Amino acid sequence: PSAPMKLRDTPSACPSLWRALPCPPAELRLDLVLSSGQTFRWWESSPGAWTGVLGGRVWTLTQDRERLWYTVYSEEEDGRPTEAAEPGGADTDQILRDYFQLDVGLPALYRAWGAADPRFRKVAKDFPGEVAPWDHEGWAQRPPSVPSPCPLAGVRVLRQDPVECLLSFICTSNNHIHRITAMIERLCRAFGRHLCSLDARPFHAFPPLSALAGADAEAQLRALGFGYRAKFVSGSARTIAEGLGAEGLCQLRAAPYAEARRVLCTLPGVGTKVADCVCLMALDKAEAVPVDTHIWHIAQQRYGVALGGRSLTPRAHQEIGDFFRGLWGPYAGWAQAV
Repeated sequence: PSAPMKLRDTPSACPSLWRALPCPPAELRLDLVLSSGQTFRWWESSPGAWTGVLGGRVWTLTQDRERLWYTVYSEEEDGRPTEAAEPGGADTDQILRDYFQLDVGLPALYRAWGAADPRFRKVAKDFPGEVAPWDHEGWAQRPPSVPSPCPLAGVRVLRQDPVECLLSFICTSNNHIHRITAMIERLCRAFGRHLCSLDARPFHAFPPLSALAGADAEAQLRALGFGYRAKFVSGSARTIAEGLGAEGLCQLRAAPYAEARRVLCTLPGVGTKVADCVCLMALDKAEAVPVDTHIWHIAQQRYGVALGGRSLTPRAHQEIGDFFRGLWGPYAGWAQAV
């Protein structure tokens, strides 16, 4: 039997198995985007390097001053790689460009938001200059070649698989990132296809709808610690599998924002906020503004938005979203994510 596959932490490890895309940190900061709670499939496998599952494949990503580096691991059968692990060329470049939406230029958006919103301009006034290193865990260990732009630089919205995004965000209610990440990991190990193991750590694909729509899926999810969310995850998987299908869910990318949100809100366990998260992060609705109590208070206290009620009703959600869309424009959801 062959030796177990090892993590490749840097491009200097097996240089032929790495590729790079031009991408400065002002356009993308892996450390901020992959830990922000948009996705739950990435792990900082060594300082500045992130390993995770995207598009049914396992990747390690890292950055230097001007480039986004990546390597893709081969799948295993019976503990052995099935093929030579080539990074894949233009096709894999495009997967990353699509996932990180690299065709959307951040500097122009930040300038537009700053011009429209003095409060945003105050926070982002240093963009794209450099400031002192961030005082958060892991920053001090990042490669010194990576500049530290203004606190907002490099934060962008991911474009995720709609099924994975939806079922993951159903798990976010009354929850926190660390716990959600562990839940999604258990979900994938129990229901998803094994892809490979790196340094003995297994990686699995996100499960297909059919795996989560079965009669015993809810009970299995409860056994995995999903609690009341088990009913919603299995129920939404079943509703989509028997109705729209994964393809129909993906086709909501072409539907108007209000229609996509309406369809999502008919699914078990999907309220306005989860629907807006999925619209923004998977269905190409850059104007979707997910509103939680934090955004609600910001709208009231910092922007003086007058709302009719004292609770975050669907009407208040709509009013706050409309306010920020009017202020920040067609990429309002991106501005809110920052």
